[in-house]
Amino acid sequence: MTSTATQPRGKHLDYEDFVVGAVVPFGRIAVTTEDITRYARAFDPQPFHLSEEQARDSNVGRLIASGYHTCCMMMRMAADDLLGGPNALGSPGLDDVRFLKPVFPGDEISAHCTTLDKRELKSKPGVGMIHCKLEMLNHRGEIVMSWDMKAFRRMRGN
Repeated sequence: MTSTATQPRGKHLDYEDFVVGAVVPFGRIAVTTEDITRYARAFDPQPFHLSEEQARDSNVGRLIASGYHTCCMMMRMAADDLLGGPNALGSPGLDDVRFLKPVFPGDEISAHCTTLDKRELKSKPGVGMIHCKLEMLNHRGEIVMSWDMKAFRRMRGN
């Protein structure tokens, strides 16, 4: 069962704000050619990330964002609009990252978070761990990437 009525919309949620089964929309980024090529030149200089001309011979046939760039954009949106703030205590990592569709110049991406599970840590009073699935969507409503992730959150009043 999914509920958004009682779930706050983003902006640095506390542990208590994450409701198992609830979906929280967050973030928005307009992806540009310049963003894609700048990231590619610095970190992933494969031809299909560097220019439209070089990408023509790829399996997609046009310029696409690097999967790692896509991960960075997801992290930026999550840090700005969901998981950042004073109650953020880091993450033990991602269990699964899926690149489902390419991200193109001109795409406007956003995301949503579905809380799968959460628990208070017995070893660290006042700290909880959330387990979420984050999905990034393009402006056509297509899921382009998903993460299965866990994050530590300070509980209210701690």
